[in-house]
Amino acid sequence: MAQMVIRRATEQDVPLILNFIKELAVYEKMLADVTATEELLRENLFEKQRAEVIIGEVEEQPVAFALFFTNFSTFVGKPGLYLEDLFVKPEFRGTGFGQQILAYLANLAVERNYGRFEWVVLDWNQPSIDFYQKMGAVAMDEWRIFRVSGPALEKLAALEN
Repeated sequence: MAQMVIRRATEQDVPLILNFIKELAVYEKMLADVTATEELLRENLFEKQRAEVIIGEVEEQPVAFALFFTNFSTFVGKPGLYLEDLFVKPEFRGTGFGQQILAYLANLAVERNYGRFEWVVLDWNQPSIDFYQKMGAVAMDEWRIFRVSGPALEKLAALEN
């Protein structure tokens, strides 16, 4: 199999990025939750630069992507790299491409002097859990993610008044 080349996404990749997001959502059984549009991605990824995207290509054909951004650890006193999404097309899984993307991002975190590299995984996704543990990741089972969005976010924001 050919080697994968990782490159930073450009604004011209917005349709590709949205397609990867939808492919990931299908895999995670969450396609109905995708409200992202090309316009929103263009604005937030390239105009406001709120997150970064890398694309993995084999023979110039996109086969994987990762979207990540900076977070911050008060305990460590340093920023961290937070991986929001990692997706490798099904026909390219098991090739080492996922590991290559994680290593690329880990190297980026080291270069930037970040204190952590973190992500979440759905509890039913055992193949990904096994893969991440093989890479040395440790599950933080004592922590739970809380989310406020949509009308609940607006209701909470209204409490400030």
